[in-house]
Amino acid sequence: MSPLKIKKGATSHSAYNLRPNFSDEPETHTIAVLVENEPGVLARVIGLFSGRGYNIESLTVAEVDHTGHLSRITLVTTGTPQVIEQIKAQLGRIVPVHDVHDLTVEGPSVERELALLKVAGQGEKRVEALRLADIFRANVVDSTLESFVFEITGTPDKIDAFAELMRPLGLQEVARTGVAALLRGKE
Repeated sequence: MSPLKIKKGATSHSAYNLRPNFSDEPETHTIAVLVENEPGVLARVIGLFSGRGYNIESLTVAEVDHTGHLSRITLVTTGTPQVIEQIKAQLGRIVPVHDVHDLTVEGPSVERELALLKVAGQGEKRVEALRLADIFRANVVDSTLESFVFEITGTPDKIDAFAELMRPLGLQEVARTGVAALLRGKE
């Protein structure tokens, strides 16, 4: 009996490896979860992440249906495709969870975040801060002789860019709401 020869360049496939070919590259995903608005639900969702060592980069929660007592949790997390699939599956198993949507893969979505930035400065730095705020469409919501508080709404990247430009001009403090997101279209 002759030994089995595999042609050069050919690959061997096992019948036991039928899972999709997932990448090991981490990806950032925005996940929306519709839950019952009751005590302890958010703690259970957070516990799922902390118990498995997953990180939440952004988290927003608000009641979206007062009569139905439903809240929407929007979270941004990073992981390999396998980890993201595991997160979605485990979120779906939590009893008060009604719906889990991965907005990153379900279609085009709109993501926005609100931030407040306190910038302290005088003279030319103050003028430059106001000029940049105008370019980024940030609003001055508070002003003293020593500082401004700017309000900016946009994508997380836009807010990051604005904060980086404000840093050398006297950025003192930043408060961010986290991402709010919806799928585009009728769905």
